Amino acid sequence: MRLVADSGLWRIGPAVASVPLVAVLEVDGAVLAWTVDEAPDANGAQITLTDATRADWLWRVLGEDGHHALAAATGNPPDERAGVDLSGVEVRPGALDGLRRLAVGHWLRRWWPASVRDGISGLDPALLDAEIALLTADAEDFVADDSIDADIGALLAPHAAALTLHLLVGDPRVVDLVRKVVRLAQDVGVDAPGWAELTDTVENAQPQHAPAHQDDYALAARGDAGPVPTGLIARGVAPIAWSAVPSGVFDAAEDTVTWAVAAHGDQVTATLHAAVIGPGSPAGIPVALHCGNLTATGELDASGRATIALHDDADASATAAAAWDQDWSATTVTVGADVDESNDARRRVRQFARQRLAQPGPDAYLAEILAAESDY
Repeated sequence: MRLVADSGLWRIGPAVASVPLVAVLEVDGAVLAWTVDEAPDANGAQITLTDATRADWLWRVLGEDGHHALAAATGNPPDERAGVDLSGVEVRPGALDGLRRLAVGHWLRRWWPASVRDGISGLDPALLDAEIALLTADAEDFVADDSIDADIGALLAPHAAALTLHLLVGDPRVVDLVRKVVRLAQDVGVDAPGWAELTDTVENAQPQHAPAHQDDYALAARGDAGPVPTGLIARGVAPIAWSAVPSGVFDAAEDTVTWAVAAHGDQVTATLHAAVIGPGSPAGIPVALHCGNLTATGELDASGRATIALHDDADASATAAAAWDQDWSATTVTVGADVDESNDARRRVRQFARQRLAQPGPDAYLAEILAAESDY
């Protein structure tokens, strides 16, 4: 095993992809990361030590001798010019499998590419968070109470009403999950609206046969591109960078933003529409259209639309003549923050999601299994 310096911290393990292809989990004294669409046995975890003195769980992963060797090596400040070879120290096979599954669960919450256009069904957030909460409790020897991934109460608090509805459906797998998570909520002291009632309800829940069609998990995109503006000058489509926007808002297919530039007299406007899938709202998310010396900036409304005036480099209103003379083939559209994210990374994520739905593996979450069983 080789210990290397990375941004002032010690790191072991392979390089991993950047977002949205990386699953990350904060544990006590370290951050673990995996590339989600690579087999865990092909490339192990990347372990970045944020405080090696707190990472006393490492003996479970490296063995006692390996832990001692790592602790001795990390006693010195990281040297960016040279690494440290730890002869005979390796991660024990399977030692991090449970933590990888937990990291993937958090990845599912943030990056799952739900899309009506691409036919990738969404994951039920209440069931997903419930299972993540149970796995977090099981990982208490690794996950510190003050880590960002350890707040079980925050995971469970919003979902009492949704979990109560799931009990009424009566799928035995769901009932079993809800029973377990209600006990966990009692243990950690979740005191959010609806949890007392859910605790009473779960005592009387009767498992039934799972329904043949799980239509409860179907997606519903909101809105459409709307009518073509009068005075149309140019139109096109653009993608959304997932890392630039909140999760659970936009359809995750490619090129889901339509844009049109139109003139009304001598006033020139850009109309943008982003396909919204929910449950989050796009209201207030910034948008910008840029081409040559013409720019339009504004915010989306609750339907994912914005109609905004075009201006030139001097911040003067664009004229119709200038708009007609513009070559609009170089138009760029930004939704949310301006980030660098490749469409190939998004393609890999969609492929990974389709594979998990087509053949849920032993690490699949119940929310994924139910989505795979859904009939659209």
